[in-house]
Amino acid sequence: MKNILLTIEYDGTDFHGWQRQPGKRTVQGEIEKTLSKLLRQDITITATSRTDSGVHALGQRANVKGNFGIPTERIPLAANNMLAGDVRIKSAEEVELDFHARFDAVGKKYIYLIRNASYDLMQRNFCYHIEKELDFQSMKEAVKYLVGAHDFKSFMAAGGKVPESTVRTIYSANLTVEPINEGRKIIFEVRGNGFLYNMVRIIVGTLVDIGLGKIPSSDMKDIIESCNRSRAGHTAPPQGLYLSEIYFDHVELQRSLRGDE
Repeated sequence: MKNILLTIEYDGTDFHGWQRQPGKRTVQGEIEKTLSKLLRQDITITATSRTDSGVHALGQRANVKGNFGIPTERIPLAANNMLAGDVRIKSAEEVELDFHARFDAVGKKYIYLIRNASYDLMQRNFCYHIEKELDFQSMKEAVKYLVGAHDFKSFMAAGGKVPESTVRTIYSANLTVEPINEGRKIIFEVRGNGFLYNMVRIIVGTLVDIGLGKIPSSDMKDIIESCNRSRAGHTAPPQGLYLSEIYFDHVELQRSLRGDE
């Protein structure tokens, strides 16, 4: 018996999210179907995060258990030759049998991209287009209130499974800007021990409303403390969201955080 940890990237545009659903094309469904053919047995994979429709991944992680004849290091190449071009297995490594991709994760990193410029048709599936100029400094001022352990109920959408606790710890939250043709790209990066349903997208929507002058930046603290979804801003679209990294080791996480300093 082997337990293999996969690192997966995908363009979420044409998927109905990660989780397997009858009659719908999902990332989990496509990978399980491919691995079942490749490994000649029924395969079930367990992922760290269940991304929604339209959300992308640069470093989704999932583990699979079974008795496999093919060498572990050959699984990505063989599987990628069978998968469609919008999902790829980047790497495969053998881990301990009791390893669990979801329960053993100690942190996650998400990236959200905002195109604060004229509309670019070719980028429509990969960022949030906002043509009106955003007040970047006000947005950046609001971001600092996110770091730490807070009850983030104000940033949880209805419809998801209600967790036992809505307290989460944000290890880092950064907003940067890069010039692009006819405007700029605003990049939001956030690391935490976990995230509520649509939490990152609602945070970004709130930051955008602050950038548009609809919400004062100083209100972010009160929004968090209110635990009231109606106090926060809109839910940003899924196209700009990327699951970037998963951390299974606190040393690795701390090293990543030091890289932001």
